[in-house]
Amino acid sequence: MGRYWGKPMYSRRTVRKAACLAVCAGGVFSLGACSTAYIPPAQTGSDIPEQWAESDPAPVSRDIAEYWTTLDDPLVSEFVQAGLAENLDLAQSAARLEQARASFRQARAGWLPQINASGRTTQEVGDFAQDDLQISLGADASWEMDLFGRIGGNVAASQADLLAAGYSLADLQRLIVGQVAQATINAHATSLQLAIARDTLGYQDENLQIAQWRNQAGLVSSLDVEQARTQRAQTAATIPQLESNLAATANGISTLIGEPPGRVLALLADSAAVPKPPIMAGFEPPAEVLRRRPDVRGAEATLVAAGARVGVARAQLLPLVQLSGTVNTASVGLGDLFDVITGALYGSISQLIFDGGRTAAQIDSAEAAADGALAAWRQSILGALEDVESAAVNLRSARERVAIFGEALDAANNSAILARSQYQSGLTDFRTLLTAENQLLSARNSLIAAEAERANAFISLTQALGGGWSPDDYPMPSTDGIEQ
Repeated sequence: MGRYWGKPMYSRRTVRKAACLAVCAGGVFSLGACSTAYIPPAQTGSDIPEQWAESDPAPVSRDIAEYWTTLDDPLVSEFVQAGLAENLDLAQSAARLEQARASFRQARAGWLPQINASGRTTQEVGDFAQDDLQISLGADASWEMDLFGRIGGNVAASQADLLAAGYSLADLQRLIVGQVAQATINAHATSLQLAIARDTLGYQDENLQIAQWRNQAGLVSSLDVEQARTQRAQTAATIPQLESNLAATANGISTLIGEPPGRVLALLADSAAVPKPPIMAGFEPPAEVLRRRPDVRGAEATLVAAGARVGVARAQLLPLVQLSGTVNTASVGLGDLFDVITGALYGSISQLIFDGGRTAAQIDSAEAAADGALAAWRQSILGALEDVESAAVNLRSARERVAIFGEALDAANNSAILARSQYQSGLTDFRTLLTAENQLLSARNSLIAAEAERANAFISLTQALGGGWSPDDYPMPSTDGIEQ
């Protein structure tokens, strides 16, 4: 028997319904089965490690449902909240959730009888026609006895589809939050690098002017002037590209938060420092993290729905029992309309004998879909484990890079100050100054990039851990009415 986080994924116990859905403690589903139930050939789920390979085993030190607020960046918080409220992909997913909710209600209605009323009035015309108005009323009712789980299976499948749609919306929210936060971080970094390029261009204008003065005084050759011009032109050429990158990133954020371009770019024009993420002391074991990942839980719900639909397909091979009845009354005029009431009650049973293999093909198709859903569920587990492990390594690496580039920037800054002072005094050549200035520019840009990588790695890790959504935002349907 396959096991998921220490709990049975499939059970062979005999139950009345072809497939039924129950929400277990912790949000794990179990699928009951009877003679029509289906257990895929690959019954074992992926092995879940007890601890992470690349992280501390300590429990998580903070609530990550709204992890973006821990960055203490006003623009990140503003844009994320706008995205949650106005993102059009989320609006589409919410509409699909409402469709699934309506389908669930429709499936549950299958347990109730269907009643139709009819009425007719007749007025004869002609030489021998009666003057009185003839009136007749009637009602028909039918009810399917769900002896073999066809209706119950449809309800279970619809409920699992509703759960999957809810988790799909939650997972999309998780991804949108991460996209908005990371895009804002990248915009901050681009804006800061743009400011660095403009600041550096000012220093290089001074270097060019000094080189020209020294050349006019006959102290250096025109080579220093041409090298200064080259350096300045190369730096100036990066500014339009950075401006273009900033505009593209800002416009992407505008789309994510559901508004036309313009306002976001203006807000990002004068960015503050790239936010420093808080230190996380560790996080829960893999099993706990997987329970919080909406994509894993959604894949599991899809698997439950696929298994239930196999039971529905197999139920077509079993007898169908229906009860139906009629009630009628008729009279001439309204006075004695209900004096005579007639009715009848019928019971019917039908059994499929031959359909050319159509039902067998439907069963095969449903079983293949269940096999695919099982593979997708197992793949979602492996993908979630990969996300966390890789993000943990990236965050640790980014922190180390920030520390190293911070040291490099300090050294490059001191070197540039010395080189500029010595060149102005004629104690060193212009090539030394160029090298020092280029190293300083590279170190400043590298530190900004590393800080952005650190913040993005933090976002990726908290996102991989299931942050960015709360189960309270997505109430799941009740299991009342599903017999087990």
